[in-house]
Amino acid sequence: MPLFLSARRTVSLWAAAAAAPALLAACATSPSPQPSPQTAPAPAIVQPLPAPVVPVEAEPSAPATQPAINFIAATSGPVAAALAYADKVRGFNPNDLGSEINRLGEPGEVPLAQMQLALALAQTRQSADLVRAQGLMQRIASATSPEAQQLAPLARTLGTRYGEQRRVEEEREKQAQQLRDSQRRIDQLSDRLEALRAIERSFSRPSNHPPAVPAAPAPNGAAKP
Repeated sequence: MPLFLSARRTVSLWAAAAAAPALLAACATSPSPQPSPQTAPAPAIVQPLPAPVVPVEAEPSAPATQPAINFIAATSGPVAAALAYADKVRGFNPNDLGSEINRLGEPGEVPLAQMQLALALAQTRQSADLVRAQGLMQRIASATSPEAQQLAPLARTLGTRYGEQRRVEEEREKQAQQLRDSQRRIDQLSDRLEALRAIERSFSRPSNHPPAVPAAPAPNGAAKP
């Protein structure tokens, strides 16, 4: 009986020793329970702020009642206004130039108005108008106002040009007058030559009337009536 119990305990120990590695392997391979992760809150979407609107100052436009040349003078200076006016009147025909000169009238002592009138007068290419335009430029060049001082270099340049243009126009007019005088003399000589030819033709033309036959002399001793 004691031997049987001893053998039974021995079998039990062997069985426990044999099962021990399997239990250890099972313990090593079985995953340990992980705590359930908590759901992170979704990040808040931040909407970008719109860019601030910077007001842009619009370029002022010329009022309808203000002439364009005066507006250019107020914004860009009198020289720019004078150049713009010169470009404007360059395309005028004689009728438009006459109307524009009448509209400008007497400029007084306003330098820009004086230059406008001079520019319009110069476009007629008449000797008298060029003399007046040159005088207006000289008035601008000798004035002491701030506006006149800005226009003075342009006025001196144009005044010199108008003087040269006046001399050219006067020479051209003189040549044209000489040509007209020569043509008139040629016409007169042609008329005289034609008259002489007409007289010559009248002398050489044969007469259509037969020559008159002289009466026969009366015989001697015949009674005279």
